Amino acid sequence: MKLTSTVLGARDPRALADFYATLLGWSIKTDEPEWVTLRPADDGPGLSFQLEPDHVPPEWPQATGAQQMQLHLDIEVDDLDAAGAVAIAAGAGLSAFQPQEKVRVYFDPAGHPFCLWTRE
Repeated sequence: MKLTSTVLGARDPRALADFYATLLGWSIKTDEPEWVTLRPADDGPGLSFQLEPDHVPPEWPQATGAQQMQLHLDIEVDDLDAAGAVAIAAGAGLSAFQPQEKVRVYFDPAGHPFCLWTRE
C-alpha cells in the first residue's frame, strides 16, 4: 500500500487547489470540475480537493455542537512570520486562538485549519 494523497472537501475545489499550489509551490496534476490534485516536484504524496457542495468548515477551537475538525495539515517552515505573510497573501486567515509559541494556526479559503510550525 502507498499513501498518495490527503483529500480536502470544498465548495470550489479548483480555488482551494490554487491556494495550496501557491502556498506549497506544487503543481496541479488533475483538474476536473469535481476533483483537483496537487503533487510536489518529487511526485510524492500530495493533496487532492473534492467537490462538496454542502461543505461546512470546522470550528476551531472546537465547540460543542459545532462541526468538528477531523484533520489538519502541519506545514514546517523556516520562518513563521515570513511563511505567515505568504499564507495571508494567498488567502488564508489567521486564527484568533493560537495554542503554541512555535505554531501558527490559519484557515484556508474553505475554512480548513492548517498549522505553520518551526523547529526553532
